[in-house]
Amino acid sequence: MEPILELIDIKTYFSVRKGLFKTLTVKAVDGISMTISRGEVVAVVGESGSGKTTLGRTAIKLIEPTSGKIVFKGSDITNIKGDIKWIRKEAQIIFQDPFSSLNPYMTIKQILEEPLIIHGVEDVSEREEIILRALNNVRLSPPEDFILKFPHMLSGGQRQRVCIARALVLNPSFIVADEPVSMIDASSRAEILLLFRELQEKYSIGMMYITHDIATAKYFSHNISVMYLGKIVEYGPTKEVLKNPFHPYTATLINAIPDPDPENRFRERSIVPGEPPSPINPPTGCRFHPRCPQIIDGKCSLSEPISREVDLKHFVACHLY
Repeated sequence: MEPILELIDIKTYFSVRKGLFKTLTVKAVDGISMTISRGEVVAVVGESGSGKTTLGRTAIKLIEPTSGKIVFKGSDITNIKGDIKWIRKEAQIIFQDPFSSLNPYMTIKQILEEPLIIHGVEDVSEREEIILRALNNVRLSPPEDFILKFPHMLSGGQRQRVCIARALVLNPSFIVADEPVSMIDASSRAEILLLFRELQEKYSIGMMYITHDIATAKYFSHNISVMYLGKIVEYGPTKEVLKNPFHPYTATLINAIPDPDPENRFRERSIVPGEPPSPINPPTGCRFHPRCPQIIDGKCSLSEPISREVDLKHFVACHLY
């Protein structure tokens, strides 16, 4: 498949002040490489604070990387200067919160029309045709009933559908979906995910699907990256990783998925002890070692593991392998 996005050793650091004279560095993303092809969905999963959202925003240059290389559709866009409008057209993002990501003072028509105007679609009738088609695609029909409404007049699920429609109106080749259903009630979540997957396949869009819910990744992604404290600790085909996780952190995340079988309600579940360390002062060696149940004394705390292919296209960064 044609690579749509290549991230090569991406590091994204932030400086924070502590007191008057001291400055600390937050290593939100710390040396990540990834390739996403056209039509492929790669899920990025991990706990809150692992750097997932920063990675997604860095990938489409909403945040500038500290170092590394971003290649989009064969062009190095890491240090691109001047007009980057073509990137904004080709690469879109769906934000986590459909309540704050829509302008409350604009109608649905104005919200969907704005990117078309910015990117030079001058014909009014053409813009209206694109807007109606986009609303039909996300099952907000008849679209004429929605175009003059304001966001506060819609439900949470309907607002997220508008966000998806806004991301699709420019016919992008790549989308970052940042926890697109985490703010939606459970009854609408599966429906929106299925709709989203249908549209992604229909238009052959490459996608980075960011989520803390590893269960939804199973049904939505082709490959999965497990992220911990700015690093990718495991990567591979989604079904294979979930069926046979190698990294102790991945195994714990999978074990935490709720089981609907009432007979298993008393089954003990392993949990990751403690809280993730601060990205300001990450542990030496393997970053997971202070919480790892399978720590190798004298090794995990001293040297950082290298990502190795331990099965076909299944990589893990762990001293156990």
